[in-house]
Amino acid sequence: MKLHRPRIIIAGTSGDSGKTLVAVGLASALKKRGFTIFPFKKGPDYIDPMWLSKAGAAVARNLDTFIMGKRAILDSFLLNTHDNGIAIVEGNRGLYDGFDENGTHSTAELAKILDCPVILVVNVPKMTRTAGAIVWGLKYFDIGLNIAGVVINNFSGNRHKEIISRSISEMAGVEVIGAIPRLPEETLFPSRHLGLTTPFEFAEADTAIANATEIVETYIDLDKVTNIANSARDIFVSELPTAPSSNYKGVKIGYLYDKAFSFYYKENLEALEREGAEVIPISSIESTELPDVDGLYIGGGFPETNALELSENKSFIEDLRNKAENGLPIFAECGGMMYLAEELNYNGSYRMVGVLPVKISMSKRPIGHGYFEGIVDRPNPFFSVGSLIRGHEFHYSFISETLGDLETCVKVNLGTGIGENRDGIVKGNTFACYFHIHSIGNPDWARNFVEICLKNKNKVIHRNLNNIVK
Repeated sequence: MKLHRPRIIIAGTSGDSGKTLVAVGLASALKKRGFTIFPFKKGPDYIDPMWLSKAGAAVARNLDTFIMGKRAILDSFLLNTHDNGIAIVEGNRGLYDGFDENGTHSTAELAKILDCPVILVVNVPKMTRTAGAIVWGLKYFDIGLNIAGVVINNFSGNRHKEIISRSISEMAGVEVIGAIPRLPEETLFPSRHLGLTTPFEFAEADTAIANATEIVETYIDLDKVTNIANSARDIFVSELPTAPSSNYKGVKIGYLYDKAFSFYYKENLEALEREGAEVIPISSIESTELPDVDGLYIGGGFPETNALELSENKSFIEDLRNKAENGLPIFAECGGMMYLAEELNYNGSYRMVGVLPVKISMSKRPIGHGYFEGIVDRPNPFFSVGSLIRGHEFHYSFISETLGDLETCVKVNLGTGIGENRDGIVKGNTFACYFHIHSIGNPDWARNFVEICLKNKNKVIHRNLNNIVK
């Protein structure tokens, strides 16, 4: 079967080269022109996809070779695109930067899996002809890659731009399709310790996207971008992948979704729905109590910068703690684990939910940053013993004090976890960890989550019936 999928990957010579500015700006600018946009992010990052989703008015999905595998990546891409639109994939770090010296799990590897033309963003302060040498080197480093166009970023004047453009086109034989001058800081996206600020927490998010759109419309040839996207070769598959159907089982799973907790892969929520759950967003800041749910998913985010508001919502905290102690199944990742702690220390000390007997503090440097792999070696509600878990972690927080015994169920093979090669704290039906999982790479997670919720729901029903009879 031959499938036409117009597509581009926005890659860079390094991190902070301007990829996000270009990708977000292109998503918005091409949408204004009437194109349907299918946004994707290479790697496990949460925040860039939020901006891409907002700019392209479509859910941005992650594509990661370590977590998902090549076949699953192609299936996800084909399921979430069609021929009447343009897929924009934002890369990460430098084009060939990956897990090791071979560039495993790099943007280049993803581009080859998708057979996707590359638009390369080259950051050019304080260089001229060297830019041509860099593009030449990247082009011929792997001749199986199609670098179809270059956008130069941060040039200082017209003469600077012309010298660089000629050096790239003449030395490397790649057309410069855009040139962005050095811009005032206020026109760029806001950032902090985990990267960009989320749209949730940035009041001027719409203005930031409008700025990116104007920059791209002014300095990049959009016709050449669409020509490159349409030049992508057809993808040949034996059959088109299909999404599994769902079968509602009467289970409601809430997930905390607000400015404190916003790190969720769309695929994880969809996987829970396919396994029979209704997923319900809940605010940990505005809700006074936990709604009537059969389970709770607490993703990552920034509880540290919202610690005061979280701690002041005492009625919600108390209700959540009581329900956790009564067996409510809870799956908490990173920021979610911090929230379930006794105390969070960041510019002060704040009482948290108190489900886990730990105190959390913040470091000035990342404690865990990169891919995660672990083996489940003890019983728990969410993963079978012997399961291989793959995901990622990125946290500045750490357990600074333990107030009681900690039972863990995951042996860390790659990554940091909570320390001493362990992760996955288990307390009753609560599972808390520093790693983030993606359901495509961990397909049993959603099924087990729904099953433990259903089992606990039935237990609660029977207990209530017994109380009525008594």
